Amino acid sequence: MRLGDDSCSGEGALVHRGLRLVAVAVVALIGVGACALESQSGQAGDEIRPVSAAQGATGASASPDPVEASPTPPTASPTPSATPKTTPTTKTTTTKADPGCPQGEKQREVEAALAKLGGFGPVTVDGKQSPADCKAIKKFQVRYGIRPAAGRAGPTTADVAKRLAATNTSKCKTGSGTTFCVDLTHQTVWAMRGGKVVLKPTVTRTGMPGYATPTGAYKVQNRALKEWSNPYEVWLPYWQRFNGGIGFHETTTYIHTKSIGSHGCVNLLTVDAKAFWKLGKIGTRVYVFGHRPGT
Repeated sequence: MRLGDDSCSGEGALVHRGLRLVAVAVVALIGVGACALESQSGQAGDEIRPVSAAQGATGASASPDPVEASPTPPTASPTPSATPKTTPTTKTTTTKADPGCPQGEKQREVEAALAKLGGFGPVTVDGKQSPADCKAIKKFQVRYGIRPAAGRAGPTTADVAKRLAATNTSKCKTGSGTTFCVDLTHQTVWAMRGGKVVLKPTVTRTGMPGYATPTGAYKVQNRALKEWSNPYEVWLPYWQRFNGGIGFHETTTYIHTKSIGSHGCVNLLTVDAKAFWKLGKIGTRVYVFGHRPGT
């Protein structure tokens, strides 16, 4: 037996060996405990990680916040989205329920002409549409057959208004009795008696290029409530002939289409054709002067 190598008696050696075994066990036990504590320390570190994750909430670990917030936007979203849809609709309906008249590109020109002509209501020559201007322009458009009669001061309205405002009734050479005056330059027509205007200037459309209405002094030679035109196969209402096959009659087309014209006749709106028919008779004097542009 090698117990003697320990330099101890047998009993002492046993005690000594027992002490060594106890020491080894204690050391082993301490080592196991250290591993366990290290492991627990590691677990404790994992528990701290949420804190570090909270510090990095702007990163991927912030997902819980958006998830909680996500139900809120969908819930709140319908309210704001519904409000804009409802509010503008209500405002639009309220604003456009009575839109009045749109302002045209010839607003000031029309205002100036209507102010000079008079008889259509008050207008303010400022180039800005107003309820009064709107009403006056509509009345003017209805009177002279301008379509649509929406109160907008467009090119046709401006053209008609300026032509009427520029017409000089004193240029018509009148004789005894009633005279029908035709101004080819301004494409207007009116009636005078005893030096006074008895039918105010109104619009007309005379002969187109190649069929210019001849100037001069004439007399009404023939009248008919409805005359048939053999060459053009069309009825001519309120016919009053004054020069060969040329006469006054109601227009069969839109009178403000300036690209066309008559074959020499003096085209009139229905209301004017009736008025001239009522005033005229065989022998009524007709005086035609000026020159239609483009003919």
